[in-house]
Amino acid sequence: MNEKDERRLMASAMHLMEHMGEVPVQLFPCLKTEQPSAPPPALSAEMQKAMKVMGRIGGSSIYPAVQNIILACRALGLGTVLTTIHAFFEDEVKSILGLPAEVSTYALMPIGYPTDKFGPVRRKPLSEVAVLDSWGHPWPGKV
Repeated sequence: MNEKDERRLMASAMHLMEHMGEVPVQLFPCLKTEQPSAPPPALSAEMQKAMKVMGRIGGSSIYPAVQNIILACRALGLGTVLTTIHAFFEDEVKSILGLPAEVSTYALMPIGYPTDKFGPVRRKPLSEVAVLDSWGHPWPGKV
C-alpha cells in the first residue's frame, strides 16, 4: 500500500469511528462459547495438548459467515466492514445487548449506504498473497 492509499484508509477508519453512532445498523456477530471439558486421562499427551487450542478454533466458523454478510451487503449496494474496535469495551457491549456470559461478540459490522464512491475493489496478484506448499514459494500463475 502506498502512502496516499494508507492516508485515505486511515482517514476513512477515523471517519467511521467518529460517526459510528450514526450508522443505521450495527451488526454484532456472536457465538455461544462452550466450556471445553477436561480431556480424558487416557488420551495421549499430544492429543491433550492439541485439545488446548479448541477454544481458539471453536469460533472459526463465524468469519466465513461474516464474509458472506459483507458480500450480501455489497450486492445490495450497502457498505460494511469487519471491525473489532468494540472488543475494547466487550463488557459494556454485552451489557447493552443483554448478552449472557457464554456469548461473545466476534465482530462489529456497521451497515449503511456509503457516503463516497463505491466502486470496484483492487486486488493484489495471487502470487503476492498465496504460497504453494510452503512459505516463500509464491503461487505460480493464475487460478
